[in-house]
Order: sequence, then structure tokens, then C-alpha cells
Amino acid sequence: MAEREVKVYTRFNRLWHWSQAGSILLLFFTGARVMGLHTLMPFQLAVVLHSAVALALLLLWAFATFWLFTTGAWKQFLPSQMGLWKVLRFYAYGVFHGEQHPYRKILRRRHNPLQALAYLALKTVLFPAIWISGLAYLGYALWDDADTSGWGLWVVANIHLLAAFAIASFVVVHVYLLTIGHGFREHVRPMITGFERVTLTPEQEAYLRQEDPSLVKTDS
Repeated sequence: MAEREVKVYTRFNRLWHWSQAGSILLLFFTGARVMGLHTLMPFQLAVVLHSAVALALLLLWAFATFWLFTTGAWKQFLPSQMGLWKVLRFYAYGVFHGEQHPYRKILRRRHNPLQALAYLALKTVLFPAIWISGLAYLGYALWDDADTSGWGLWVVANIHLLAAFAIASFVVVHVYLLTIGHGFREHVRPMITGFERVTLTPEQEAYLRQEDPSLVKTDS
């Protein structure tokens, strides 16, 4: 087996990632204005932008979910216990003592066990929570008659807020982890160029070079 620079992130994959990242940051900014945490833009504009960006992101997530299942890329997010404790130990102890990361990326599984578990929780718990609560909040006029005490709106608002803070925490940790190991630039580069260094079997390398030589960079 050998490490090679392989194009593992498609153009859509990268477009989805950066569009999602930009949208989430804009949602944090406008959401903070709606909460009254800053006054850097008019309140009404913040509400309109927050709603519009949220709906656009929801549409993007729908397309991305369709893409994940039709291409089989969803399998990358299946968690595994194999090597999980080694990765946990590395982030809790090894990274502060100069140890090498215990996980080696392979073509069929780019994410280490901890990453896969975190992404799975994000996509199956936090994202649905913020989608459903956000839509319920946006469409409150359709069900306010059934919420005479206002308790339902309070529940929806707090679920939306908690999910938003949980996603914000994920983003902070995600950016922090990009600074570990090879450095921020090396971690970000694959999501720009599409190429990442992964371990290939001789059969995988031969197959990729035969199908499309541009998928594998030749070592100089």
C-alpha cells in the first residue's frame, strides 16, 4: 500500500462545503442580531436575511442529501468503534506530546472514527433539530391559534437556540482541529483543490489510473 494524492472531493462536494460554511456563518451573524447580541445591522434586515439564507441552505441540504445517497458517499459517515479510542486518546493526550495521528486515511473511509461519529450526530440530530424548529418558528402564524399560552413557541425557540449553539460549538472545534498536525493550510487545501493524500492498495491505484489518470497525481 502507498500514499497518493487522490481527487476525493468532487466539485459539487467542495461547492456544498463552502456554501454551507458561508451560509452558517451568515446565519450566526444575523441570528445574533435577532437575539440582540449586536446592532451592526438593522433588525428587520437581519430577520429577512436570516430567513432567506436559512431556506436557501435547507434547499442545499436537500440536494446534498440526495447526492450523498445516490453516490454512496453517505457510507463515509458511518461510525466505527475500530480505532475510536486511539483517536480519542490522541486528541486528549497524544497531540500535546508530539505523537503521530493514529489514523491513516484510505480511499473508502476518509474520516477517522471520531470524525464520522461527530458528522453523523451533526447530520442526524443537530441539523434536523434546527431545520424543524426553524420552520416551525417561521410558520408560527399557521399554528399560533393552538398555542394560546405561548409555551409551544418558547419550546420551539429554545430548541432552535440550543441547536444553533451546538452547531456553533462544532464549528469552533472543527476550525481548532484544522490547526493540529500538518497545519491549517494543509488541512484546508484538499477542500479547495479536491486532492487529498490517502492510502491506496495497488489494485485501487491501478483501477483509478485506468479509469481516469487525472484522479491520481503522479509523485514528482
